[in-house]
Amino acid sequence: MDGRDWGKFLLPYEQATEELKVKLKALRSELKARDEYAPIEFVTGRVKRVSSILEKARKLSVPLDRIELGIEDIAGIRIMCQFVDDIYRVAELIRLRKDLKLVYEKDYITNYKESGYRSYHLIVEYPVQTSLGSKPVLAEIQIRTLAMNFWATIEHSLNYKYRDQLPAHVRDRLRKAAEAAFQLDNDMSSIRQEIVDAQQDFEESSVIVRKVLNEIQELYFFRRVREAAQFQMRFNELWEHDDVWGLKELSLEIQAALDRAGKSGLS
Repeated sequence: MDGRDWGKFLLPYEQATEELKVKLKALRSELKARDEYAPIEFVTGRVKRVSSILEKARKLSVPLDRIELGIEDIAGIRIMCQFVDDIYRVAELIRLRKDLKLVYEKDYITNYKESGYRSYHLIVEYPVQTSLGSKPVLAEIQIRTLAMNFWATIEHSLNYKYRDQLPAHVRDRLRKAAEAAFQLDNDMSSIRQEIVDAQQDFEESSVIVRKVLNEIQELYFFRRVREAAQFQMRFNELWEHDDVWGLKELSLEIQAALDRAGKSGLS
C-alpha cells in the first residue's frame, strides 16, 4: 500500500476542480448574457475517492508512483447540455481557452461504447497555483446531455453493484435504454428552435415581471402610495393574462412616474 499523505496529494486536485467549476459556470453566465441562450445547462465536479483511485490504478496496471500521469480523472468536471449540438459547441469553447492545455479528446457520442455509453471527454492539463509554485494537474471534463447523464448514472450504479460483471440480460436492457435515450436527444434536437424560443420567452417574461415589481416598490419609497397601488392593480391584471407587451408598456409608465417623483423630491 502506498504510504503517501493522500490528503496533501489530493489538495491540488480539489483546487483544480473548484477553480474549473467557477470558470465554467462563469462561461455559462457570459454566454447567457451575450446570446440569451447558454449551451451549458449546469456544471458539477468531484475529486475521486482514494479507494476509487487505487481500484482504477489496479485495473489499469498503473504503478502507484505514476498515478499523477496514469489516472487522468482524479479531478473530474461534468458539463450538462440540453442538446447534442451544444456538446460540440462547448467542447470548441474549451479548446479555445488559454488557462488550460488540451491533452486529448475522446468522442464517445460518434464512437459510442459497446455498452451504449455516450459522452464527450476532454483530458486537460490545468495549472494550479500552490504555495510551492505552479503545479500542472490532469483533469477530465465530461460533456453530456441530460439523457446521457441519466443513463450513465444508472450504468455506474449497476456496475458498482455487480462489480463490473453485469449479467447478460442487464447489459442488453442497458443497451436498449441507451438507444432510447439517444433517440430522445435526437427528437429534442429536431424541435430545438421551438424549445429555445419558448425558454427565451419565459426568461423575458420573468425579467420584465421582476423589473415592474421593483419599480412599483421604488414608488412606495417616494411615498407615491396611490400611484403605486394603481400600478400594482394594472400589473395584476396584465400578469393574469400573461401580457408581456402590456407589462413592457407599464414599465415605461412607471419609469416616467419615478422620474417625476425624483424631480419632485429634488425641488
